[in-house]
Amino acid sequence: MWNDTDIPLAYLITFRSYGTWLHGDERGSMDRFHNQYLSPHLAPDRQRVVHNLGRLSHEIVTFDAEQRVSIEAAIRETCITKRWFLHAINVRTNHGHVVISMGTAKPGRALNAFKAYATRRMRRNGCWHSERSPWADKGSKRHLWNERSVELAVNYVLYGQGDNLPDFD
Repeated sequence: MWNDTDIPLAYLITFRSYGTWLHGDERGSMDRFHNQYLSPHLAPDRQRVVHNLGRLSHEIVTFDAEQRVSIEAAIRETCITKRWFLHAINVRTNHGHVVISMGTAKPGRALNAFKAYATRRMRRNGCWHSERSPWADKGSKRHLWNERSVELAVNYVLYGQGDNLPDFD
């Protein structure tokens, strides 16, 4: 069944840590010139990856267990504060996925709020000391228009990310 309103039922929001998925990466990527609906990912390009690595302004960021716990707590707090319904969350070492329903609010607002709350929470918990942001610019904000797409997104976030991360710290 299709949702025939102008408001998606939910969003799948994905955001990455700084420097962990650069244009030219073998997994593919989108740049501003190819960011159209149903357009293919950019082809792998080792030279582009090397070039982009040289342009990084600070070290690549990966999250340890304490940081991941802080990020998840911050996202949950954000949803409670903003009165958004959290369907699913999964914070990994280099990215996070969130499925939320948020009424008429714009998904970019949620993406920015998640990053800001998470950075503040990590600083408050003493597990992020840099003045720089730990986040890559932008992120993915996929519209989920019907119940089946929400169900598939929740399943992907909860069960499609590989095994649970061990606590290596």
